[in-house]
Amino acid sequence: MPEKQMPVKYIDRRTILAAVIILIIIPGTILFGVFFLKDRKYYFISLLILIYTMLPFMLVFEKRKPQARELIVVAVLAAIAVAGRAAFFMLPQFKPVVAVVIIAGVCFGGEAGFLVGAVAGFVSNFFFGQGPWTPWQMFCFGIIGFLAGILYKKGILKKTRLSLCIFGGLATFFIYGGIINIGSLLMFTSQLSWKALLAYYVSGFWFDIVHAVATVVFLYAISQPMLEKLDRIKIKYGLIETEEA
Repeated sequence: MPEKQMPVKYIDRRTILAAVIILIIIPGTILFGVFFLKDRKYYFISLLILIYTMLPFMLVFEKRKPQARELIVVAVLAAIAVAGRAAFFMLPQFKPVVAVVIIAGVCFGGEAGFLVGAVAGFVSNFFFGQGPWTPWQMFCFGIIGFLAGILYKKGILKKTRLSLCIFGGLATFFIYGGIINIGSLLMFTSQLSWKALLAYYVSGFWFDIVHAVATVVFLYAISQPMLEKLDRIKIKYGLIETEEA
């Protein structure tokens, strides 16, 4: 039986520090690459994001070192996301990555969700092509996983198909689509304008819709069996406890 999640009403210091790294330092690093490095050092920026991403994840363990099996679970989830994106290469935007990232965040915490998303975005682009879009994709995938973990921890997001599908569809359309369109504009010009941004949102509308629908479809299909199996593994081995004692 899956474990029962008790809502945590307060925000602990670890979560605040993780949020600062994920919501301020990482976006600042991406913008530094855009405005000061002219999007020419995207490998460097991507590697910095991976380093930053490890810090919140390591905070989860606080007074102990992570065990190999805990790292393996996260690595396997990232590999599933990468394989899923590659498997559906023939269908633009119809990918399961966000669904897997949300499941990771719900099951193992926001920090793990961000790590899975960032790693999946970076590694999968060795197949799809690295470029200045990579840091943006890493951040977009990761932030959805982080948010899923936080909302689940607070009792707002549930493990039901309905709750996950609603969150997944909205997050993919508004968060991923909303941020990636800004990134797409900045890849071509550093001069932001409302008209140009609106044009990107309009031109990307149907792509974002397809991506959101894909997330809903995959969450409906795989969320319950994956969460059930991951919960069993988590309980059996006591993996990645995100609750405060």
